[in-house]
Amino acid sequence: MVYIIGCHMPLLIVALGILLLILLITVIKIDAFISFIVASIAIGIAEGMPLQDVVQSVEKGIGDTLGSLVMILGFGAMLGKLVAESGAAQRIASKLIQVFGIRYIQWALVVTGFIVGIPMFYNVGFVILVPLIFTVSTATGLPLLYVGIPMLASLSVTHGFLPPHPSPTAITLMFDANMGKTLLLGMLIAIPVIIIAGPLFARTIKNIRATPLKEFVNPRILKEEELPGMLISIAAALLPVLLIITSTLLGFILPEDTLISEINAFIGNPSIAMLVSVFFAIYALGIARGKKMKAIMEMTTGSVMSITMILLIIAGAGILKQVLIDSGVGDYIANALGKTSLSPLLLGWIIAAAIRVCVGSATVAGLTAAGIVLPLFSTVAVSPELMVLSIGSGSLILSHVNDTGFWMYKEYFNLSIRDTFLTWTVMETLVGVLGLAGVLILSSFL
Repeated sequence: MVYIIGCHMPLLIVALGILLLILLITVIKIDAFISFIVASIAIGIAEGMPLQDVVQSVEKGIGDTLGSLVMILGFGAMLGKLVAESGAAQRIASKLIQVFGIRYIQWALVVTGFIVGIPMFYNVGFVILVPLIFTVSTATGLPLLYVGIPMLASLSVTHGFLPPHPSPTAITLMFDANMGKTLLLGMLIAIPVIIIAGPLFARTIKNIRATPLKEFVNPRILKEEELPGMLISIAAALLPVLLIITSTLLGFILPEDTLISEINAFIGNPSIAMLVSVFFAIYALGIARGKKMKAIMEMTTGSVMSITMILLIIAGAGILKQVLIDSGVGDYIANALGKTSLSPLLLGWIIAAAIRVCVGSATVAGLTAAGIVLPLFSTVAVSPELMVLSIGSGSLILSHVNDTGFWMYKEYFNLSIRDTFLTWTVMETLVGVLGLAGVLILSSFL
């Protein structure tokens, strides 16, 4: 027994370190960023790293992780704020509802959630779109969850699967995956997942009645004349995705080492695509509609302040990854996991799911799982884009009482704990399981 423990001591130390991370976040209620640092330092020391090397790993983990992310997430926050405050999100929703009609209202809300969800962080998208769900339910007389679940399923999938959201973006960079390919494959998986976990699932819960608190029912809705046009609204919301995907597709046909291919790659770079999109939104949703630059900049500044903690959590996950690599335990984990017959895609999903259940945060679960699986990934032939989507799927499963999204949904829709489990938790679990199924199906072709 002592021999077995000794042989697997590096793995045991990592397991205890992850357990410490979970206890610090969930039991002692310490901030996730601080918890990441404490757990990472503890793992590094226990693995026998010199103290100064531990400090250097912490600094390198933060720098390497945030270096390529700050621009993408910062510009993403600005774009989401501009789309929301200008009324573009409201315009997209109202126009799609008008086009689809009451009979196909669920599909209108699915498309709305998908379009608006791509540039917005989950919590922002939730707060912006939930009042629209209440308005639609009141106007049509349809059950609240029947019209709400499809939109929330879209928001959840974009949050877990698709860049420029924080977790999938960070994991894409960790695995050196192509951002455009990740988006394309993510959309292929997202469409059937949203259909099943959204409209189809919503039809099975008509007997569960939600009665939202009245302070949430009458939010400030902009007047028709205050809203931007539909074309401009969609262009602003989807421009970064269009630039990245277009660049990826053109990359397959343009001749290499030419000026045009360099320009295409430059514009398709996620940071540049986000920058171009922010400038477009500043003009089209702000200046062109009579807003002063000072007021626009106040909005963008406030939006960046709101993602500070997200950036720190991502930095914390980068620290853990770096300590695992520098201590040599990364190679050990790769060798240990390499002996299992499980696919790295499945392993990544299982680890992300386990951390999600324990910690609650999809972002923490995805990034932590990516750091653990990364050493194994370098030793096997598997699509990096599918690794991103697999881990993203696992990070969404089984949302419960330790997830802020669970409580936001419960309180806004004024549901009991039981009904929240039967609706929200089941929906999130469907997204996680179906996402894995989609990844495994695609893996047989790639």
